[in-house]
Amino acid sequence: MKMGTMVLSKQKDSLYDPFRKLWVAALPEEVVRQKLLHVMITQLGFPKNFLVVEKQLSELPHLSGMVGLPKRRADILCFAKEIHAQFPLFPLLLVECKEGKVGEEAAAQALGYNHYVQAPYVAIAGENEVRLVHPQRLSFLPKYSELLESVCKS
Repeated sequence: MKMGTMVLSKQKDSLYDPFRKLWVAALPEEVVRQKLLHVMITQLGFPKNFLVVEKQLSELPHLSGMVGLPKRRADILCFAKEIHAQFPLFPLLLVECKEGKVGEEAAAQALGYNHYVQAPYVAIAGENEVRLVHPQRLSFLPKYSELLESVCKS
């Protein structure tokens, strides 16, 4: 999937993140993140209220109190209702965003984070692409409804 262009910045060096409700440095990785979030909501049907950005693993409800949790942040997490027996909201998708092209190193990092998060789906995103890397490898990110339907069938 190619990510389209969009005007993101008020100034050259910053852009507004509507999820964190603050201005952030317009670093290349942040531009990738904001473009992907826009595509996820407007084209792929991901509910905005189920998306979180730059969330510390220790802040995730299902990981609170876990010993030995690394001090890491997930770039993008999308939650879903009723996909886990113990938690009303649980991560459906974890996305790792990178500057430029994405490769095996980005996939390994995302899968490493998912060791703790336990989202059924993991994707990586770069400047002009987004790919699903777990549980199968796809050169695109499926729609929210497709991911949810697949999880609910299992």
